[in-house]
Amino acid sequence: MAQRTSLKALRNLISQAERIISTTPLPQGRSARAAELLRAAIALTDDLILTPSAAVLGAQGGRATLAKRGPDYFRQLAARRKKHGGGRPPKSA
Repeated sequence: MAQRTSLKALRNLISQAERIISTTPLPQGRSARAAELLRAAIALTDDLILTPSAAVLGAQGGRATLAKRGPDYFRQLAARRKKHGGGRPPKSA
């Protein structure tokens, strides 16, 4: 939650800077370019705010598991799926 509030604070800061730049005339069209860049930064922060944090974490889940267990582990899982065909294996006495 703290990350979302910090992103909103960043968006507000960029928005205020964009308003200041757009009302201040600078030579050689610099204020227009600065305002354009700040509007792009606002769009990026809006996108980051709307992206759920679970989606970001979920995208890294498979890589972390693969790095810990290695490709051989997943080969064994696939072999078990083919061998047992699903369901719980029978209990051994």
